[in-house]
Amino acid sequence: MRFSNNSKINAMVHDKLKLGWNYRKGKKHRILIAPNNRRVAIPSSPSCRNSFDAFLRDVRRVEAL
Repeated sequence: MRFSNNSKINAMVHDKLKLGWNYRKGKKHRILIAPNNRRVAIPSSPSCRNSFDAFLRDVRRVEAL
């Protein structure tokens, strides 16, 4: 399944799903759900160059909680 047009984000989401994370469909974006039930929106068509860095930062922040 393709979650994002950005290949790095897509690969990271697949890795997280293998580690026990879940996802669900939101109104505009799919949402990645951590094992501690925290949520992160998955950008489907990021236009910014640093979108992967921002997504990585958000995922790390959710993991730390």
